Amino acid sequence: MLNKQLLHKYNIPGPRYTSYPTVPYWDQSSFSVEKWKETLKRSFDESNQAEGISLYLHLPFCDSLCTFCACHKHITVQHSVEEGYIKTLLQEWDLYLDLLQDKPIIKELHIGGGTPTFFSPENLKIILESIFAKAIIADEPEFSIEGHPNSTTREHLQVLYDLGFRRISFGVQDYDPKVQKAINRIQPYENVKEATEISREIGFESVSHDIIFGLPHQDLRAMKDTIEKTRSLNPDRIAFYSYAHVPWIKGVGQRGFNEDDLPTPEKKRELYEVGKEMFEDMGYVEIGMDHFALKSDSLYKSAVEGTMHRNFMGYSSSKTQVMIGLGMSAISDSWYSFAQNVKTVKEYKEMVSKGEIPVVKGHILNEEDLNIRKHILNLMCNLETSFDSEETQFIELEDTRERLEEMEADGLLKWQGDKLIVTEAGRIFVRNICMTFDLRMLRNKPETRIFSMTV
Repeated sequence: MLNKQLLHKYNIPGPRYTSYPTVPYWDQSSFSVEKWKETLKRSFDESNQAEGISLYLHLPFCDSLCTFCACHKHITVQHSVEEGYIKTLLQEWDLYLDLLQDKPIIKELHIGGGTPTFFSPENLKIILESIFAKAIIADEPEFSIEGHPNSTTREHLQVLYDLGFRRISFGVQDYDPKVQKAINRIQPYENVKEATEISREIGFESVSHDIIFGLPHQDLRAMKDTIEKTRSLNPDRIAFYSYAHVPWIKGVGQRGFNEDDLPTPEKKRELYEVGKEMFEDMGYVEIGMDHFALKSDSLYKSAVEGTMHRNFMGYSSSKTQVMIGLGMSAISDSWYSFAQNVKTVKEYKEMVSKGEIPVVKGHILNEEDLNIRKHILNLMCNLETSFDSEETQFIELEDTRERLEEMEADGLLKWQGDKLIVTEAGRIFVRNICMTFDLRMLRNKPETRIFSMTV
């Protein structure tokens, strides 16, 4: 079990490293939309024919507010919003096609939200067929979607399967009625069971369940019950996320319960340790950070082969140099730069209607950023990184090694020559280890808290 002294020592605010630099440390002074376009075109020309691109579609609508959620969303019960949003999304796609000039080869596509299955099956089909009509689909593409068990119908699943989707993740979070009420996410086990079974019946090859530990009112009894119910459905992949409590960022959405209702850091981590043990007894293997997969799942195979990737969509079993995000608040990645769209539907529609790519902020990576990014990716995906060549080293490497000495003494990592390896004890502190490389943050430490706790 976890050493409580280490938990108290290292459970500090820190990034989740879906990017480097992290969003709060993007340099706006050197960024412009024109520079973003230049780096995107350059990266696309370098990589499209060899590996294709990734697409992320952000469908932001939800019919109710989950109080645990830190995503950018738009709450409404009016499904009439679908048509106008679709029109804008496809116009944005056309703006990128005009910039790229050549047909993109779509290797990976993920639809997130919001609640993607807020959209009708017919409208999801319109979106996807319109995008595919102006692109080339790669051999063996990876298409996935986030589904809400309460709103994902057989018709949704059949449309998606017919269009090439083979992976779906369902947000379970927790089955305990008291927890569900606190986070305003009421969904019976029967709904998850039905959605999971229909997905498999139709032919989906990878069904994932998202479970969160650290939610209000969670205790060991409830967590064990949730995992036992998960065992009965045997998903191919499990995302076991730490609840990120950031009410200072998300306001009322994460203040739907009393702070005292949250488990203490010790109890929260105990929930994880018990969950991890149960998952491993069920045949799951821990992958990277927060994820477990059966050995038959593509994420496990990519982890073993060392090809797993991490970006704003989370962990992926394939990597592309270009990721284009379409929709309100979506983030794009050209490898050489990041760009994020405006964060309201109104602004998004206004900019696209004027023929403008709706980017509001971003970051151009310099050579140092690119080097650090590779090391953080290595640590987050493979739990190791190496400094065995001149191009893998950077100017403050010795300072970083000094920062790692205490973690090495605490048994969180070890060195094999020029290779840094995260130990099993250090796995849960991988975010802390990555922070020793984060030169952007170290040079400009935040005066106020901007990240969730690392553990």
